[in-house]
Amino acid sequence: MRRLPVPAMFKGSALIAALMFSGLGMAQEAESDVPASEAATDAGDLSEVATDDVDPVPPETSTGFIPTEDDLAIQTAEVLPKVGKSLILDMTDGANRAVAVGERGHILVSETRRGDWRQIEGVPTRSTLTAVSAFGDRVVAAGHDGVILLSTDGGLTWSRKRLAPFVPDNLDLKNGAPILDVLMYDDNNGYAIGAYSLLLKTSDGGESWQSMNILGKSDEEVLDTQETDTAAANDENWTFDQSDLDLEEETDPHLNGIARTGDGSFMIVAERGAAFRSTDDGATWERLQLPYEGSMFGVIGYEGRHVLAFGLRGNVYESFDLGDNWTQLETGTELSLMGGAGWQGGGAALVGANGAVLVRTSADEALKLTAAPDGTVLSSVLAITAGELSLAGESGLSFYQP
Repeated sequence: MRRLPVPAMFKGSALIAALMFSGLGMAQEAESDVPASEAATDAGDLSEVATDDVDPVPPETSTGFIPTEDDLAIQTAEVLPKVGKSLILDMTDGANRAVAVGERGHILVSETRRGDWRQIEGVPTRSTLTAVSAFGDRVVAAGHDGVILLSTDGGLTWSRKRLAPFVPDNLDLKNGAPILDVLMYDDNNGYAIGAYSLLLKTSDGGESWQSMNILGKSDEEVLDTQETDTAAANDENWTFDQSDLDLEEETDPHLNGIARTGDGSFMIVAERGAAFRSTDDGATWERLQLPYEGSMFGVIGYEGRHVLAFGLRGNVYESFDLGDNWTQLETGTELSLMGGAGWQGGGAALVGANGAVLVRTSADEALKLTAAPDGTVLSSVLAITAGELSLAGESGLSFYQP
């Protein structure tokens, strides 16, 4: 199936793109992963700010990108009075505090994870941040424009380590691709994943990031495929036909979520039922196909090789052998599930469209469906206890007891 090149696909505001790539605003979806409507929220106009003393653009930035003072990606995020009610896309627990990230480079922290979130000043980007992960006091946040930020003090101060915005005339499909999830699994090592099978690895605690090829193809083979798809999309005489509507297997699926299991394996879930696993610390990846052909937006890793994947139309699948066998779980909803948190013994909290919240205290229990009071789209959840949850989404941060 032909796909639009990045410049067409990422038109519009960063917020609309965030909604598209985090699954937000997809309460009623078709099997083709196309949302029935696009949702957006306005947290106020951006004002002009000085760009003095901002972090320099890292040398790892995409070739050809020359920043100017007008590039939001390198501007310092604004401190706003009601930022806790703006779009928040992800949260994580660090050693001493929780960290939340969202639109316009907003980063908030809380020592209690309940209702005392406060915004961090001096964040060196206004790009939308879609993902955050912590290992101890080392915290990595990532998002649009290929930006990756690093904090070594639990989220109180930040520096920019990667920036790769869209560059005109670059035929690489990963050109300008957003990062959709990030995972730090020890003091030195971590992964970032994103659109068009973007896979990045760090071995120095988030200071630098190297691109990896999850598809098992040479760089030349990947580039040849991308050039063919881009040329077709740009052909003035090209029109859709029935073959373009078929849900064929994508050669470069968007990678949506990553988790590590107790035995040290990794599982990545992607669009159209695609998944990837690695049992050798990411040196090689094996492609899998889930029983459901729609997108999975997130995955939780447990003890052994136990994983729980969740996503489009309320679909949840569980495997105890890293994807050799899958069991579909009853959720009682067809609303998409965009965020999840797990705890020992198979406990889980999943959140999604229309305020949907599903909870189980262990793998022996069924998921119980409730709804958060405001009924807005939820993107992330932290479990304080099995009965106390911190929620994040299009209306910001909240505390909920199912």
